[in-house]
Amino acid sequence: MSQTKFSIEAIISCDDRGQLVLPKDVRNNLGILPGDKLALLKCSSPDDAQNCLTIIKSSSLEVLVRDYLGPMLSDVVK
Repeated sequence: MSQTKFSIEAIISCDDRGQLVLPKDVRNNLGILPGDKLALLKCSSPDDAQNCLTIIKSSSLEVLVRDYLGPMLSDVVK
């Protein structure tokens, strides 16, 4: 089984308009450019007491969904 690397990249704040800012060094390290679309994914415990948010480039998410759902959909569409 592969190991997952976990690190805290930054501590960010939410302003009074609800906006979050990713620091420039984090954006640079992740290759996030102005205009890139990002998807915010939420994983919660059943009682919503614990939440985890993940940000992924929407282009990467499209590939993951296509690779995951593609084989199932090809069987349905026949």
